[in-house]
Amino acid sequence: MQLYSFFNSSTSYRVRIALALKGQAYDTQGVNLRSGQQRDAAYLEVNPSGVVPSLVDSDLTLSQSLAIIDYLDARFPEPRLIPADPVERARVLEVSNAIACDIHPVNNLRILRYLKDQFNIDEDGRNAWYRHWVAEGLSGVDALLQRHGDGPYCFGDAPTLADCCLVPQVANALRMKCDLSPFPRVMAIYAHASAQPAFVAAEPARQPDYIA
Repeated sequence: MQLYSFFNSSTSYRVRIALALKGQAYDTQGVNLRSGQQRDAAYLEVNPSGVVPSLVDSDLTLSQSLAIIDYLDARFPEPRLIPADPVERARVLEVSNAIACDIHPVNNLRILRYLKDQFNIDEDGRNAWYRHWVAEGLSGVDALLQRHGDGPYCFGDAPTLADCCLVPQVANALRMKCDLSPFPRVMAIYAHASAQPAFVAAEPARQPDYIA
């Protein structure tokens, strides 16, 4: 398998965690979002949307992190990241989508660049934008996890798709100096999960395309 990835992309980070949890080897193909490599013709042949990640597995090329993880879960069922039980599955997807659909899309690099290039919003303004949407999104996530979650991970004693989404989002929020003290359940899960070997292996600084 090949994973087209950018070390600091939270969506790529999610997939790296899932691959590590499932013990699946892959080759990293770095796509430098900072230099605009995602818009090169060669990469657009792989992924016409011009985003990361993309997974190539034999004749299959797949984009979108949640779709990739769902595919990995079906192909390599152990450990299962999306529960089979209908209620448990719904709870995991609820939190995963709260992060992947409500927080990440308004704070990714292309949005922040658009704010700068089209609206002349300075760095302080962009940082305020980022922190606002992180705080609003994680407030809901923390409440959901306190209401329905248990154990050291989001839902019990084993990681799920929700943890694959939560850890990268928190890591990026910390990098952007967001105040996460109002979210104790989120931070407890992050502290536990980020210390586990699969999560450590997926960290941005450990990737072959890492740029200091």
